[in-house]
Amino acid sequence: MENWITEFMSDFGYIGICLLILIENVFPPIPSEVILTFGGFMTTYSGMTVVGVILAATAGSVVGAMILFSIGMLFDVERLERLVDRWGGILRITRKDIHRVDAWFRRFGVWAVLLCRLVPLVRSLISVPAGMARMNFPLFILLTAIGSLAWNTILVLVGAKLGENWDAVLEYMDIYSTVVYILLGIGGIAVCLWYIRFRRKRA
Repeated sequence: MENWITEFMSDFGYIGICLLILIENVFPPIPSEVILTFGGFMTTYSGMTVVGVILAATAGSVVGAMILFSIGMLFDVERLERLVDRWGGILRITRKDIHRVDAWFRRFGVWAVLLCRLVPLVRSLISVPAGMARMNFPLFILLTAIGSLAWNTILVLVGAKLGENWDAVLEYMDIYSTVVYILLGIGGIAVCLWYIRFRRKRA
């Protein structure tokens, strides 16, 4: 996949970077680390600039986030309530649980959208609950742009600094991603255990 990504970027320049980052936001398994660091490297031998690469990547990030936000809007609380009414007994989820999660996101969603743009995997997916919570759209775009700009700037600058050795950063990003995934896994298990305990107490 890395070879295809780098060839596509070499052929289409800024537009290629924008499109690849857009796709990466909608389909998280595509590695933004490769796109951004190679984009930084391209500024050392082509007419592309660091600022241009960062702006193209950020534009792709925002458009991709808008798509996921729109998908999230299709699953509002009322629709989730209907799903819970039908399948909640099997999943052991109630309407109150849905309202609790919705209230949490409405309270902390601003920070979640901003900070999660720096976290692998969830950096894209956070747009879906933002849409479900009907988060203020201009605010969502602003926070997404700020978070994406920070992530993109760091990796593009690293790629430009390393030059031909741009792919060396991928090893460190793999470590960073692995640590994040482990922490997310531990957090998920902790939430599940808390939820089971909470349900037992309430029963």
